[in-house]
Amino acid sequence: MTKRPDILCIGSVLWDVIGRSASHMRVGSDVPGRITRLPGGVAMNIAMTLAQFGLTPALLTAIGKDPEGNELIADAARMGMITDHVYRSDDLPTDVYMAIEGANGLIAAIADAHSLEAAGAKILRALEEGTLGSADHPFAGPVALDGNLTEELLQQIATSPLFAAADLRVAPASPGKAARLLALLGHPSATLYVNLEEAGLLCQTTFADSTEAVQALCARGAHRVLVTNGGDAAAEGTVGSVIQATPPAVMVTRVTGAGDTFMAAHIASEVQGMDRTAALTRALNAAATYVSGDTPL
Repeated sequence: MTKRPDILCIGSVLWDVIGRSASHMRVGSDVPGRITRLPGGVAMNIAMTLAQFGLTPALLTAIGKDPEGNELIADAARMGMITDHVYRSDDLPTDVYMAIEGANGLIAAIADAHSLEAAGAKILRALEEGTLGSADHPFAGPVALDGNLTEELLQQIATSPLFAAADLRVAPASPGKAARLLALLGHPSATLYVNLEEAGLLCQTTFADSTEAVQALCARGAHRVLVTNGGDAAAEGTVGSVIQATPPAVMVTRVTGAGDTFMAAHIASEVQGMDRTAALTRALNAAATYVSGDTPL
C-alpha cells in the first residue's frame, strides 16, 4: 500500500545540467569549471529538501519513459519520495534545465519544460480519481505549486474544487514566469514565495525592500507572501502583519535551487510546528547553507 504523503509537490521534475566556474563571466566567456547533472526542477528541489527535513513528499509531474526518466524516477524513490502518481508519457521526453553560473552569479539558463506543459492537467489525475483526493473529498494538506505549470493550468487550479482544502504554497520558476502567479493572487489559502525582482514584476513596479514588497502584494489581494532579497532582509506577512529576518552572511558558491530550498525549509518548519519568526529564520539559514555549498542540513 502506498504511504500517505505529507505534502504534494506539483510541477517540474527534470535533470539539472549546471556549469559552474569560479571566474567572473560575461557574454562570450570561455572559462574552466565543472559541469554536473543532478535531479532538479522546482518541484523536485522542494521535494528533496522536504525529504531531508523528514517529510514524505509525493511528486505530481510528467516524466518520459525514456532512460533519463527511468533514472530520475529511481533517484526520486531512493530519496524517499512517492513517485506512484507521476504521469509517465510514452511520447514526451524527460525535461531538462541547463544553466551557467560564474563567480558573479547566474549568467544564463534555459528551462526545457515542454513535456510538463504538454501533459497539462494529466499530472493531476490522482487528485480527482480518488487516489489522493476527489472533488467531493479534496486533498487536505500542504501543496507546493511550481510556476513551470502553464498559466492555463494555474488558472484551473485557482478555482478547482480539487484544491479547496489545500494549503497552497506557490513559487515562480523564474522571474520570466512570475506573471503566471497572477492567477493565484486572490486565492484564499495561497502563500506566494518570490524574490524582490519577482515581486516587482507581479506589481509592475520596483521595491526598495522585501517588507514593502510584501505589503504591496497583500494590498493586491495576496493571502500571504514571503519575499527574499539575496543577502538582505527577507519578509513574511499578511495584510497588517509583516515580520522580517536577515540571512547569515556566507560566501556564495551556487545559486540554482536556493529559492526552492528556502521555500521547502519554511514549509517543513511550519509543518513541524515552528512559529512565524522561527520558521522564517530556519528557512533563511537553510538557503544560506545551500548557496555556500555546505551540507544542506
